[in-house]
Amino acid sequence: MDETLPLGRIAGVRVGLNWSVLVIVALVTVALAHSEFPAAHPGRSVLLYWTLALSAAIVFLASLLAHELAHAVVARRNGVQVDGITLWMLGGAARLHSEAPTPGAELRIAAVGPLTSLLVGGVFAGMAAGLHALHASGLVVEAVVWLSAINILLAVFNALPAAPLDGGRLLRAYLWHRTGDRLRATRGASAAGRALGWFMVLTGFAAVWFRANLSGLWPALIGWFLIGAATAEARQAELRSVLGGIPVRRVMTPDPVTVPATATLADFLAEGPFGPYRHSAFPVLAADGSVAGLLTVRRVEATPAQARAITTVGEVMRPLADVITTAPEEPILDLLPRLQVSAVRRAVVLDEGRLVGILTLADVTRALTWPGEPAAEGPQNTAQRVTKEA
Repeated sequence: MDETLPLGRIAGVRVGLNWSVLVIVALVTVALAHSEFPAAHPGRSVLLYWTLALSAAIVFLASLLAHELAHAVVARRNGVQVDGITLWMLGGAARLHSEAPTPGAELRIAAVGPLTSLLVGGVFAGMAAGLHALHASGLVVEAVVWLSAINILLAVFNALPAAPLDGGRLLRAYLWHRTGDRLRATRGASAAGRALGWFMVLTGFAAVWFRANLSGLWPALIGWFLIGAATAEARQAELRSVLGGIPVRRVMTPDPVTVPATATLADFLAEGPFGPYRHSAFPVLAADGSVAGLLTVRRVEATPAQARAITTVGEVMRPLADVITTAPEEPILDLLPRLQVSAVRRAVVLDEGRLVGILTLADVTRALTWPGEPAAEGPQNTAQRVTKEA
């Protein structure tokens, strides 16, 4: 899930919001202010209902963040790098740089999320009991009770044994431990996720159709998301089985065409698209030959035509600090998650600071679709196959 609004770092983990998070804030706020609170405590001011509802929605987002932060912290303690956390319409997502190394690590990373939500729900329940004992406003107690209930519900729902829920990760850890086959375990958890998703879609639409209850659209939406996410997870597992152990150098485009940082955009455009500049992104070299950044055709197009004769490549390029860099021996699977969320979907390949290649998602796709999956073969296996064919 793409990050729209960065919020900085918490516990060393990058946190951001996706624009769709406004949907859940709006839905929760309207539901509480328009229905839940007035029904439980009628006769209060409209402003009080809406203020308390908006506050509860924001605190709910904070509890979602606590859930994902727990995943991130435990993942790091188990040797898995965390790229960041993004909150969006249907909750949150912790982006892990790689997969858990063992079934035990997978279990710990997955279990801590529902446990955190359960703990948060228990804390809110205790707060509600304390506020009630102190004769606090019944409306405030109602808001805290709702926060307790929604977090406990979140814990229970996430513990369901279906990918991509945390319970699906627990199921995968169990199957992985029992069979010793990560791919087979992922397929089982993904199948369970699709089954749960279709159940939610069908029951949601049944509620709309037979009971005229529009609230059934919400579980149907969540179920549709589960189907898509579980299917994508299974495909990712298949991809890992093909690319497992393959280094970047086997898939990258070696010795890419470069652009000097001092060249003007007009000179650059004059050499394409039939000259050397026939791609859509190019590493940019500084005067000393080092890589300074990456120039994309989109950045050139964003420059006014009348300014291109006096604007240099170095002025519009994406600086190297903002570009994904990798080493030729890095496993392609470790790089792929970063590549998929990159703004330019490319990585510059450096060997001790020297440019040796560039890698795009198209390179990975080409390796996957090549007959016989040559990317999955090492030199020795290739030689053996050729010998057998001869």
